Amino acid sequence: MIDTSRADDSRDGKLFDEDEGVGYGALLDRESDEHFMRIALRQAAEAFEKDEVPVGAVIVRRGTVIGAAHNGRETLKDPTAHAEMLAITQAAAAVDDWRLNGCTLYVTLEPCPMCAGALVLARVDRVVFGTWDPKGGAVGSLYRIGEDERLNHRFQVTSGVMQPDCAEILTEFFRRKRAAGKK
Repeated sequence: MIDTSRADDSRDGKLFDEDEGVGYGALLDRESDEHFMRIALRQAAEAFEKDEVPVGAVIVRRGTVIGAAHNGRETLKDPTAHAEMLAITQAAAAVDDWRLNGCTLYVTLEPCPMCAGALVLARVDRVVFGTWDPKGGAVGSLYRIGEDERLNHRFQVTSGVMQPDCAEILTEFFRRKRAAGKK
């Protein structure tokens, strides 16, 4: 399995420094994207250990993680318990508002149609994902829900952040499932 302990914890998940005026723009750089994707990968590793499909997600506002989750469909017996959905719920509770304006979602796998729709409804500004989902991806592979001008909100999409690591944990999970003869 991949090493997800490489996140720079000395930054404590924060990039916002009011004294220096660094804020949302800092979230757009590759180093920050990789930092938060490492946190999402740690969530995916937790899912792996629980025999859940290893997808992890974090939601960040002003450089602070306000929601972090991994897939929980098997554990919760809930088909909607995708990492993104659970992270959205946590983030909304953290800010006491369903509107997640100014937030970025980091997720290890391209969001599905359900999750992409929820991200539109939550008014997330940006989605950063690690690896493509050619069979179910809804922000680039099969659909472009976040860019659909017919909807009342759109979000920016950044793909391929730490793609090899994000793909590797999924590949290993399904390799083990096939070897064990499980669905």
